[in-house]
Amino acid sequence: EETKTDIVIHSDGGSRGNPGPSAAGYVIYNQFREILESGGSYIGITNNNQAEYTAVVLALRAAQRYANLNDTVLCNIDSSMVVNQLNGIYKIKNRDLWPFNQQIQELMKSFRQVRFVHIPRELNVAADTKVNEILDAHVHLDS
Repeated sequence: EETKTDIVIHSDGGSRGNPGPSAAGYVIYNQFREILESGGSYIGITNNNQAEYTAVVLALRAAQRYANLNDTVLCNIDSSMVVNQLNGIYKIKNRDLWPFNQQIQELMKSFRQVRFVHIPRELNVAADTKVNEILDAHVHLDS
């Protein structure tokens, strides 16, 4: 998959409590597996699915700085539900997730192709680490 790709994204979302304090994180790589950007955001009290979707939105927005209509983007996500919904295999029954899906569909128009692939959690360590860094920093700010 990655050899035919201009930009590779690893994204992750996490919620401590589900719902609870949540963050979204991502890491963007070029085709040589060099990190172009690592980022994310604390997103308040949400659930895991909202955090996962937010991570994809943030990552695709950031990817616009590195890729354009000539480029293919591969999104590696460890939530099979989110991947299957974005690939149209599962219907999005939770109305709270519809706006995220609409944002992602709009962002996809910035690239030649965007592929969403499910990966095991152990292959998503960089994005997961980013999420936990953001959550830990937010917890320390509150204490």
